[in-house]
Amino acid sequence: MPVSVIIKTLNEEQRIAATIESALDAIKQLGGEVIIADSGSSDRTLEIASQYPVTIAQLLPPARPSCGIGPQLGFQYSSHAYLCLLDGDMLLDPEFLPDAIAYLNANPQAGGVTGHVDEKLVTSLEYARRVTRNAPENRIGDIDRMNGGGLYRRAAIDSVGYISDRNLHGYEEFDLGIRLRDAGWTLHRLDRRFVQHFGHTVNSYRLLVRRWRSKYLFGIGEFLRASVGKPYFFRALRELPELRLWAVVYAWWIAVFAILIFVPDKLWALLLAAASLGGVLLLASLAKRSLSMGLYTVVAWFFHAAALPVGFLAPRRNPESRVESRIVAGANE
Repeated sequence: MPVSVIIKTLNEEQRIAATIESALDAIKQLGGEVIIADSGSSDRTLEIASQYPVTIAQLLPPARPSCGIGPQLGFQYSSHAYLCLLDGDMLLDPEFLPDAIAYLNANPQAGGVTGHVDEKLVTSLEYARRVTRNAPENRIGDIDRMNGGGLYRRAAIDSVGYISDRNLHGYEEFDLGIRLRDAGWTLHRLDRRFVQHFGHTVNSYRLLVRRWRSKYLFGIGEFLRASVGKPYFFRALRELPELRLWAVVYAWWIAVFAILIFVPDKLWALLLAAASLGGVLLLASLAKRSLSMGLYTVVAWFFHAAALPVGFLAPRRNPESRVESRIVAGANE
């Protein structure tokens, strides 16, 4: 059962060799191919990748990097019935693919299957928060999305037109998941490891700023815009609890703004606004059992809530259009 392993990259010179080696080792007995879907690396990522028997595809203008464009880039050059998606800073578990293929063979309505994303670098508050909360990455059994990647059935992808919306800078896994589920497919997480993930070690607040600049935080707004008019739109609203959280944040901002505008005594207005902020920080810190985690959580809420309308208003291209790209190196060359 040959597999097309698609590795998304953008400046991954530190990890890409180990990632490729883990993918090649995983398909050694199954057969298949490894495709590097590069979004325009400016470091030694492609130089290192070219030393291995892989196909390297790279974006060309006017295509722009995004979380959604990488999988679609790799998909359009893939050829096998199973598609494994992972990032360039992950190590694929050598025993995952046989277990995943066995699950898909035994469950013909399953469009995809994944496992646990084992976070190896949790010094960042963002990744520590992800490990401890009830994130989609931690749920077992039937799931609504495959965050972090996994193994997809090509027939399922073909039935929904494309694997990943090139316009999305985030939430591309949820977008694919809800399109597949709307078409009658299921997604499943096995209680076993899929990959080890060596994420960012940058300061958590700098990571938030970087994610704003890269438009990663705009993903939820972009997804909502893409789903307007689709049969699954209201289902998406129900399945994204963060939308209710951002609505509370907006209501809080409006209340604070009203206090600052309409309370005649501006000193009292500032004190009331500061008290509301302090109360929210206290509640978040108690919930997280950590002052630093509580502060980071509130700041992250602000970033995400502010990014939603920006993403919603962003221009879009046809997600089924072919991604402008070139083959830098081919495995058979």
